[in-house]
Amino acid sequence: MATVRYFAGAAEAAGAEEEIRGEQTLDALRAAVVTDHEHLGFVLPRCAVLVNGERTDADMPLSASDVVDILPPFAGG
Repeated sequence: MATVRYFAGAAEAAGAEEEIRGEQTLDALRAAVVTDHEHLGFVLPRCAVLVNGERTDADMPLSASDVVDILPPFAGG
């Protein structure tokens, strides 16, 4: 059960800042959060996804100790 943390617009779209998920892979997690949080489908494709602090676009297995951060692009200078 990985911990998923949503930031900024992703948190608004998900309606939560954090949740515990049981998906076994990152691809499965991405699909499931969009199914569970419809508005996240508009935001997630533009987000950076970090697993345990490292950015990844690849599918990978997830474990109970993993932390997945979903960060939309930030504006500012």
